[in-house]
Amino acid sequence: MGYTIIRAVNVAFEVYAVLLLIRILLSWIRHNPYQPIIRFIYESTEPYLRIFRRIIPSFSQIDLSPIIAFFVLHIIQRIIINILILIL
Repeated sequence: MGYTIIRAVNVAFEVYAVLLLIRILLSWIRHNPYQPIIRFIYESTEPYLRIFRRIIPSFSQIDLSPIIAFFVLHIIQRIIINILILIL
């Protein structure tokens, strides 16, 4: 039972990390922002990225917040998984 919960939490983090990675890649190419899949990616990642955009200033035209957010998400994932391992 405990392994199933840990695996589900880990998969949720991995899916969100993939969404963030796609969001980072989309910023480099032209795309239709009204396409449903792209809108879903933007709407699901924007609240998390907004936190980092408030903290990290942009350098000229370069926005480093998605990259920092990606690494922080991985750190949070490791912390939560380790806590779950200790609890369960």
